[in-house]
Amino acid sequence: MQRSLAPERLATLVGHLDVAPAYRALCQALQELIGDGRIPIDTRLPSERAVAGALGVSRNTVTRAYAELASAGFASARQGAGTFAAVPVARRRAHDHTLGASKFADDAIDLTRAAGSATPGTAAAYARALAALPAYLSGDGYLPSGLPALQARIAATYTRRGLATTPGQIVVTAGALSALAIVARTLSRPGDRIVVDTPVYPNAMGALTLGGARLVAAPMGDPLGDAGWDLDGIEATLRETAPRLAYVIADFHNPTGLLMDAAQRARCAAALAAAGTLAVVDETLQATRLSDAPMPAPFATFARDAVTIGSASKLCWGGLRVGWIRAPQPVVARLVAARVQLDLGSSLFDQLVAAELLDDAPMLAARRDQVRRQRDTLAQALRTHLPDWRFRLPDGGLSLWARLPHGSATALAADLERDGVHLAPGPVFGVEGGFDRWLRLPYAKPEAQLLDAVERMTQRWAALPRAGARGRRTASAPPLIA
Repeated sequence: MQRSLAPERLATLVGHLDVAPAYRALCQALQELIGDGRIPIDTRLPSERAVAGALGVSRNTVTRAYAELASAGFASARQGAGTFAAVPVARRRAHDHTLGASKFADDAIDLTRAAGSATPGTAAAYARALAALPAYLSGDGYLPSGLPALQARIAATYTRRGLATTPGQIVVTAGALSALAIVARTLSRPGDRIVVDTPVYPNAMGALTLGGARLVAAPMGDPLGDAGWDLDGIEATLRETAPRLAYVIADFHNPTGLLMDAAQRARCAAALAAAGTLAVVDETLQATRLSDAPMPAPFATFARDAVTIGSASKLCWGGLRVGWIRAPQPVVARLVAARVQLDLGSSLFDQLVAAELLDDAPMLAARRDQVRRQRDTLAQALRTHLPDWRFRLPDGGLSLWARLPHGSATALAADLERDGVHLAPGPVFGVEGGFDRWLRLPYAKPEAQLLDAVERMTQRWAALPRAGARGRRTASAPPLIA
């Protein structure tokens, strides 16, 4: 499979070259686009002649820009094939351990996971579930599709959101990641392609490839801009790669926090249908809405064949390992058959707890208020102490996606480990690396910890050598929003 970038598309991404000399401005623009994942790795860049025509510059300008790009490790020239986007080896998926099992010092601040302590009221929900448990003990406890009462509650939430759903369309799993693994094993085969946004939640990459599929990166738009998703790029990726599945996080995308609006959902769903690609929609963060603005309809209302996964863990408690799959009825039997090859059902007790929590609207509202305060505390601390770091304040989700003005997020994260702050740098979220100017900063922690973390980050950042400004801005770039 060979992906290529049209010269007109490159010209749109690069914008106006307003820094002299032009070859250096073009090199810097391409390095930023590749480093941030908006030009995926291994994409064939247009020929020098085609780029010169699209940008209105000399061919010699493009030749020098490509040469500098290759010298910096952001491109590779292949004899007879062309020039391909790349990233330096040091900037590929570094720090993979940060989102796995970790053991940190007692006074360390762990910001590698976008998860916090249990919602107040969780213990009471466990007590109510324990009181309800004896009624189920006379049975064998095996429920491969899930506890019927919980299936009904989950189905009802979809119906209230505008997506008519029956309990029989719900399969309860041991968390959202388990749900994603079941879907991948059921609906993909070895060698299939699965399109994923990039950046993307790292653990999803591993789950999606359990069926032997290969991941194809579809670049997001500028996370600090207004557009969010690069739908032109997504459509081109679908046409060129003909993937079997597409992994979509339309609700408070992890890690960028972006929310796909209704028009974007409709266009994306139409592109998937035209390519014959099935959407696997991750709604893990859908319930973390922190504003009063109405939410768009579920993605599956635009793509009726979509398979959707959800979770009680992000809003309630990470220790409550209850997730689910919502699928068209003909697919459910296949999902259950694949599921029993992994386990025979989720914990009945945890499902009883989840049923209690999903019915507790005041408790969930209090949790959202808590998370909103934590988000605002972290954002204000960054604005005050690290004002040159840029981020968009999300309307939901559990983390900020912050861009450094210079330097390497991977190197900074390594330095911060010595200060007892553990972060996930941008390359962790790239299918093949990149994003080394970005950090994910979760705010699902106590406010005192967040303030302490920012203080330690500020001290470390102040001690780093300053890099010169890159001196490039595209003409169409929107103002950065902190």
